[in-house]
Amino acid sequence: MAENSEYIDFADPNFKLLVIEELMYNQRVLSPMFELQEFLAANVERELDFAGGIYEPIPEVLEHFHKLPIPRELADKVEELYQDGGNKVYMAITPQWDGEDDTFVITDFSDTQHFPNLQSLTLFGVDEATLEALRSKGLEADLL
Repeated sequence: MAENSEYIDFADPNFKLLVIEELMYNQRVLSPMFELQEFLAANVERELDFAGGIYEPIPEVLEHFHKLPIPRELADKVEELYQDGGNKVYMAITPQWDGEDDTFVITDFSDTQHFPNLQSLTLFGVDEATLEALRSKGLEADLL
């Protein structure tokens, strides 16, 4: 999408998930609110074994979030991003994710450019050099 598009074009899908966490689940300004059971009933024909555990991303849910348009007009609302293994967006994608792998690690932070009011990030799975690079942009950046 072009930069002047009404939607943000993300370079890193995992950064986008973190923005969805903030806008949909924390601020509740991105709607409709995602409800896993409703989504599965409407979009997934196979049975999922929740009792046995779902430790890998549900492809249809992951695709839903990757395709979800984030209106550019909401970018100013993002001031803080907090990445935690228990984030609701991660639990929707992988209900029993234990946070012990790199499934949701962000590798490209160029998306910070879209969020002029972003002040702080709390992250997992990044090294000190990445944190320092973010700090050099004037952001507060810490490990979880």
